[in-house]
Amino acid sequence: MTETVALRRSAGAGATGKGFLARPWVPAGTLLLASASTLVGLAWDLQWHGDVGPDTFFTLPHLFIYAGSAVSGLVSLAVVLVATAATRSGRVVDNAVGGRRVAVFGVFQAPLGYLVSGVGSALFLLYGLWDEWWHGLYGFDAVIASPPHVGLLTSVMLAMLGSVMTCAAAAGQRWSTPALLASVTIFLGFSMVVLVALPPSGMVNGRTVTMALLSMTALSCVASFTRGLRAVLGTAAALLAVQVALAFFSPWATRLYAASEGLPLRDYTRGLPQMSMLMPAPLPLAACALALATLLTGRAGSPAVTFALGGALGGAALAATVPWQVLLFGVDRVVTGGAAQAGVTIVVGALLGAAGGLLGARLGRAMRLLVAGPAVREVV
Repeated sequence: MTETVALRRSAGAGATGKGFLARPWVPAGTLLLASASTLVGLAWDLQWHGDVGPDTFFTLPHLFIYAGSAVSGLVSLAVVLVATAATRSGRVVDNAVGGRRVAVFGVFQAPLGYLVSGVGSALFLLYGLWDEWWHGLYGFDAVIASPPHVGLLTSVMLAMLGSVMTCAAAAGQRWSTPALLASVTIFLGFSMVVLVALPPSGMVNGRTVTMALLSMTALSCVASFTRGLRAVLGTAAALLAVQVALAFFSPWATRLYAASEGLPLRDYTRGLPQMSMLMPAPLPLAACALALATLLTGRAGSPAVTFALGGALGGAALAATVPWQVLLFGVDRVVTGGAAQAGVTIVVGALLGAAGGLLGARLGRAMRLLVAGPAVREVV
């Protein structure tokens, strides 16, 4: 796991044709930008709910989210149609264009990455219609965790997973690795919104241990897919950069937008960056934990042992340090339930981190199937 191994696509899977088929970075890059728009919109919307409160269906943060999903859906549809036309005309479609293809309804030949992204975008449209009905029936939302919002967020994560797959499918091309790290970073950052629904109090800090599970799954997936550690460190550094950028952008954009709409901020708000506080600032420590596990087990060690050990070390490190990251955002006290909660949370964080390490390793190996071997047709 100490060296990056370039994945080789099968012979005869060369890029042919024009447009998307010859330039796979165009649709993949567009999906990546769409995912970034959605993440920015979510961070802004979460900040709005915390600092201002009520909103409606058509707000600027919502439009960022809607635009990201709309672009993702349109690009996925375009790629599927172009790939289908190319296949019917007898041309070979490179696996770099979204990965191996599957037959849909016996008519379409859909690259798997774009199929996943397209399905997520289509579900977003359905949940969006539900959300509009919800606002029309009940008015504004005072919280972000309304039933249609849960469906919207889940569908967005599915579309972002498709973006990760499209970047992974182009392994071996110069743009693929940076794009893959960016897509995983966006996906991991966005997934932290699920922490809003979890309690930080109790015997175990539910938010912290869930953060450990999600983080170690993502890092292990990158390590397993690339078979290298530089990509893991790059992912951790990228998420930290995103966290800092959103910490400045979200409160500023919320204040500016509220002022333009003539809406006051809540009396008790301190302008703390809501989304950034959910992301794990100590993620580079978790990345280093994977590197340490590699050194301890050696190259000849079992991959399962390496990822389980790395996940456990990383999960424990996150569980021990994440509660302190509030100090970075100007909070004058550490949110903790005491020494007992801290100890149990570290143990549970290590266990879930180990599970995340094993799960991420499997996901990484599964993503390699996008580019390994000849393109095959499967019926779904």
